Amino acid sequence: MASSHEEVTLLGAIASAFACRVKIALKLKGVKYKYVEENLRNKSELLLKSNPVHKKIPVFIHNEKPIAESLVIVEYIDETWKNNPILPSDLTKEPWLIVDVARESVFTVDEKEREKNVTETYEGLQFLENELKDKKFFGGEEVGLVDIAGVYIAFWVPFIQEIAGLKLLTSEKFPKLYKWSQEFVNHPVVKESLPPRDP
Repeated sequence: MASSHEEVTLLGAIASAFACRVKIALKLKGVKYKYVEENLRNKSELLLKSNPVHKKIPVFIHNEKPIAESLVIVEYIDETWKNNPILPSDLTKEPWLIVDVARESVFTVDEKEREKNVTETYEGLQFLENELKDKKFFGGEEVGLVDIAGVYIAFWVPFIQEIAGLKLLTSEKFPKLYKWSQEFVNHPVVKESLPPRDP
């Protein structure tokens, strides 16, 4: 188990769903960390050194060891700090690979392509609706990996729907998933990890 005096740093951006995934995991685990807000137009030397190939956030640095890719980071955090498990015991039974269903491609200008992408998004959301069953969160009563991975759906999709005039995630079409999204964004740890809703 990791000790409390270790160096933990997160390089992120306030509006990044991927950085929020890592923030949520760290807060669920009770890990103290230093947060560095990155200017994505003028990337820091630390970011470029820590993620030289992709040069993207988030980057998690633990005792000078950089790790990239949000879900890889969440898995690393869960394996390093054993309290409050995040990952399910059997990942093959979890729908965690499909949580990125609401992609920006549904907002394309090309009408035909948008219809196709919206249909695929609805299929993905329906899959998640079915997987949720009557649980509060995907793993049961506690926030877990699928919930964390789905932060984009729960928090950012409502904004994007409003801007684009689309109705993807509604209480009428996906009542269980909609209820989950409200429970998730209002969970105390999640709420303090998300950017403010007001501009």
